Amino acid sequence: MTADSHALAPTGEHTPVAGLAHDSRGGISNVVLGMLLFITSEVMFFAGLFAAYFNTRASNTPWPPEVCGHPEPGCVPFSEILNPFSLILLATAILIASSFTCQFAVWAIRRNDRTGFLRNIAVTFILGVIFLLLQAYDYSLLFDEGMTLGSGPFGTTYFTLTGFHGAHVFGGVIMLGVVLYRGLSGQFSSRHHDAVEAASLYWHFVDVVWILLFSILYFL
Repeated sequence: MTADSHALAPTGEHTPVAGLAHDSRGGISNVVLGMLLFITSEVMFFAGLFAAYFNTRASNTPWPPEVCGHPEPGCVPFSEILNPFSLILLATAILIASSFTCQFAVWAIRRNDRTGFLRNIAVTFILGVIFLLLQAYDYSLLFDEGMTLGSGPFGTTYFTLTGFHGAHVFGGVIMLGVVLYRGLSGQFSSRHHDAVEAASLYWHFVDVVWILLFSILYFL
């Protein structure tokens, strides 16, 4: 004699359904929760870097100092080398735009629009790569002007802050690439997209950190 498996399930329990990533009773998934906890630790990490920057700034006058002897004799203030209305502004605009396309991808997969999701996540991935290339090129321009990691307290703090952020963007680009690959393989749907949500949270985080860095290093 056989019995219905649903009838044998205890009252109040939910029978698992293959392919569902979210708890049918609601709540936050383990993937998203893990990402939120990771971002919390990263907030503390960057808070420490910002604190070190402001401590260094308070201990050195004038700020920013000058770079001397390269590429021409004499001294030039770092403030003249770091022009906010140059290539770095374009890189900033690209990173901000990528945050929008990333969110568009999340909204698309929530309504099961796979085409919209793949299109927007691919654009986000490309914009992230472009940002990294522009940052690398901007570094080369700064090196030509004589500003390096060894250019005193300002050079050290500038390249430490922007370098660590660039490493986080690189990690985010890899994450987006994995999400894009899995999306092309048909692994995401409106019911199964926790990895997409987690990747978008991380990408928004690196975007906000860059806005703070850009404002502090180039305008304050």
